[in-house]
Amino acid sequence: MKDSLVRVFDSGRSTFGGFTAGQKVVSVLGTLALLLGGFMVFRWASAPDYAPLFSDMSASDASAVVDQLDADGTPYELADGGTTVMVPRNQVYSTRIALSGEGLPANSEEGGYSILDDQGMSLSEDQQDTNFKRAMEGELAKTVEAIDGVDTAVVHLAIPEKEVFAEEQNPVTASVLVKTRPGVSLDPEQVQAIVNLVASSIDGLNPDNVSVADSTGKVLTSPGGGGADGGGTRAQMVQDVQDQYQSKLQTMLDRVLGPGNSTVQVTADLDFDDATVDTKTYTAADGVPPLSESTNTETYTGAAGTAVAGGVVGPDGQMETDPNAGGGDSNYSKESTTRDNAVDEVRERRVTAPGSIEKLNVGVALDLSATTLANVNANDIRQLVTATAGLDRARGDTIAVSEFTFDRTAEKEAAKELAAAESEAAAAARQQQFRDIGLAVLVALLVLGALLAARRRAKKRDRTAAMLVEQIRADQESRVTATQMLEPVAPAELALAEADAARSKHLRGEVDDLISRQPDDVATLLRGWLAERP
Repeated sequence: MKDSLVRVFDSGRSTFGGFTAGQKVVSVLGTLALLLGGFMVFRWASAPDYAPLFSDMSASDASAVVDQLDADGTPYELADGGTTVMVPRNQVYSTRIALSGEGLPANSEEGGYSILDDQGMSLSEDQQDTNFKRAMEGELAKTVEAIDGVDTAVVHLAIPEKEVFAEEQNPVTASVLVKTRPGVSLDPEQVQAIVNLVASSIDGLNPDNVSVADSTGKVLTSPGGGGADGGGTRAQMVQDVQDQYQSKLQTMLDRVLGPGNSTVQVTADLDFDDATVDTKTYTAADGVPPLSESTNTETYTGAAGTAVAGGVVGPDGQMETDPNAGGGDSNYSKESTTRDNAVDEVRERRVTAPGSIEKLNVGVALDLSATTLANVNANDIRQLVTATAGLDRARGDTIAVSEFTFDRTAEKEAAKELAAAESEAAAAARQQQFRDIGLAVLVALLVLGALLAARRRAKKRDRTAAMLVEQIRADQESRVTATQMLEPVAPAELALAEADAARSKHLRGEVDDLISRQPDDVATLLRGWLAERP
């Protein structure tokens, strides 16, 4: 075994010694590259494959889990901003079971309806109400945290006790504090979603009684639907209405006058009063029979009865008779009618939703320098805008159309800068293209030169080897010829010479075969012999 290793080492050393300086450098660099590649492959293959152990954890839970993993000596990695802990895939389940035995993560099961699991029989009604409120707050916080961009949420509920004999009850209110991820801010739709989620989860909670704030102290929505200034949502509604009308009018004018030849601005006044109107109307229809009718008639005909003493009361309290009063015939007649007519009654209850348009103000500016406005009348533009926006002068809407010469200095400068940037980019692209082409040509020339040089070296080695072999053959033949010419050959010696010649011919065949199969090795061996010759 030792001799084999020594021969292999000697053969490698002799082969390396026969290399040129360039071949030696290439061999050394290739060997180092192979060793480095093998090391990197071995390191990649031996690196463990990580899988999530716990995800979406709070900062306290992540800290406790990491401390326990450090104490156990388990390798781990953090992902998703520290909310996800990853361990080697083959240790996920065993590590999870071990941490669960230690009560980690601690807050994964706290809050929410889990508070109600351990209630005993001796709890008072107040304690039960408090636990129920805490459970609802925890569940709502988890729901809000599920919204994209929300890292942590805290919900507080104020649920007053219901009074039996009170006509008006204190309203239920709620407040939500959210902490967003770094670089993330909630848009109005997400804030409104939080308000609706909380209001829909609590019986009797009006969305107007939900307040939402972020961790920086900014009020996102307050009771009444406003923002920090009491009108965040209202301002957004006004802006949406203005943008809608402005986009519609600008699109129409660009189509008629050409892009950039006009500009439109719309100012909207919205009515945010929440009004309720009750109307009751009575109508009487002619020709409709009454619901009920009754008639009462009284008549009397006959002699008058005994005259009743008439007169005035005297000073002594006695009645003084009237000498002109006397009897006679009497007639009496009376008729009365009672009728209940049918009357129609119409009751109407209207609830006006906030956000209706109270007034629109539209301003249009036209560019005098535009050639498309030569045959355009400002009154036509005014009528077109009025019809498109649905302006109502009785409502107080106004419109103003004016003609000016637009200042296009900024546009021209921007166009110049854009053209310059495009030309620079094109020049840089051409230079990069030329560099790439030049580099490709250089690499191709270097490869072609290396191939030609290798081919020339191979041909030179083949010629050198062939010349050496021919020289050896010529020397051997000359020695044999000289020997035969100087000494007479006996029959036995002649037979021996023929045997030697056959053996030499066989050896020459083997040498020729070796030269055809391994010309480089033979040439190296011959050069070594020639170098050792004195």
